[in-house]
Formats: sequence, C-alpha cells, structure tokens
Amino acid sequence: MDKNQEAVQEHRDTEALLAVLDAADQMPDAALLRARSYELLSLAPSTTVVDVGCGAGRAVAEMAAHGVHAVGVEPDPEMLTAARQRWPAGDFRQAEAEALPFADKSVHGYRADKVLHLLREPGHAVEEARRVLCPGGGIVLVGQDWDAIMIDSDDAALTRRIVQARADLLATPRAGRQYRRMLLDGGFKDVSVEVHTSVFNGPEMLSLLSRIAEPACASGAVGRDQANEWLTDQRRRAETGHLLIAIPIFVASATA
Repeated sequence: MDKNQEAVQEHRDTEALLAVLDAADQMPDAALLRARSYELLSLAPSTTVVDVGCGAGRAVAEMAAHGVHAVGVEPDPEMLTAARQRWPAGDFRQAEAEALPFADKSVHGYRADKVLHLLREPGHAVEEARRVLCPGGGIVLVGQDWDAIMIDSDDAALTRRIVQARADLLATPRAGRQYRRMLLDGGFKDVSVEVHTSVFNGPEMLSLLSRIAEPACASGAVGRDQANEWLTDQRRRAETGHLLIAIPIFVASATA
C-alpha cells in the first residue's frame, strides 16, 4: 500500500470511528454521563479546562457553553480536523496526553473520556495532569473496562472469547477499574469512583460489535466462520429488537 492509499484508508477508518462515536454520544445515557463529568469538575466561568483525547470536540463545545475556556487536546490530526470543522469557535490543539501544551499549575480542570485504555503507561498521563492542574483543580476520568462489556448471546463462551480477545489488543484494557489507584498514586486527594452502566439495544450499535469482533478474528482468537456467525446473530437480534449491550462506565474524580 502506497502513501496515498494509506491516507485514504486512515480517512476511512476515522470516518468509521466517528460514526460509532456519534451514535454512542447521541444516546441519552451518554449525554447524562457527560453532564455528570462536568458537574464533578465544578465548572466555573472564566476558568480553563482541558479535555484530553477530545476526539471530534463535542465535550469541548458543551463545556464552553458553561462559560469556561475549554481546550481540546487530541493527538490524531484527522480527529482534530473533524473537531475544528464541527466546532469552529473551539480551541483545539494537537498533543499527547503525556505531554500537554500547558505550563505548570495553569489549568483549573482536567477531563479525559475513554482515553487511558489507549495508553501503555496511563500513569504518565495522570502525572502530567497533576503537573498542569493548579492547587485544588479537579480531574475527572471516564471510561469503560473492556473486559467487562456484556453482550447478550446464546453462545456465552464465544462472546466471552471475542470480548476478551478484543480487550487484549488494547494497551491498558482494564484502565477503568484502575482509575482510583492511578489517582491515589499520582498524589491526588478526595478520590471517588462511580460506575454507570450504559445499555444499548439499537441497530446503530452494530458497528461497535463489528469493531469488537473483527480485531478478535484478525488476532486468531476466533475463526472467520465463528465471527461471521456471531455477527449474523447480533444483526438478527437488532432487526427483531432483541439486541442488548451493557457497558459499565467508570467515572473517577479527585482534586490536585
């Protein structure tokens, strides 16, 4: 594959991911969860809050509507382009979670939603959060535990194998259950953890199931025929109103 072909494929991958994220973000539970993360940050007008791994920028726009200076940080240039197109008034910057473009003790709030499971050393991102937060500043970490995703299926063993195989391909798939320890180890105070379970049963989530099953198949954990049969069953469930996916979401908050 030449560079032009790689660029086209990356663009398609980004578009596919955006479609999944958009479908999930528009669910009522997702909107409530974002609102809860803002509440835990105690957003105050004119303060600066950074949204790390901001993706297409929805949270940045929503926090800015509260009167704060919300800054979206994202390492993926394709995602940044999407964010800037969708929210042209937003402040978006390209950077990694482990190297934020802020001075020491210069921001009042830090939010990272579905980010730390992508990092091999998520503790380094927590240390960076501690560096940029001013004394008393708030941090909120939001994310699922990829080993704990529940999908209704007649073949529980195969479903478990698919979910765990997909989880094992991530850098830190069980980051959600580790948030409390990470924050304590990072020197944060007043650490608390909530768990919210998001339930999905609409056909728009079939793309998520494909993004779980296809990598599990590619890794060799399940066969092609097994993956196809499993996805066919899930599509049938979606068509008849029997689809059910439950995802526990960890929400951890603390102060610097």
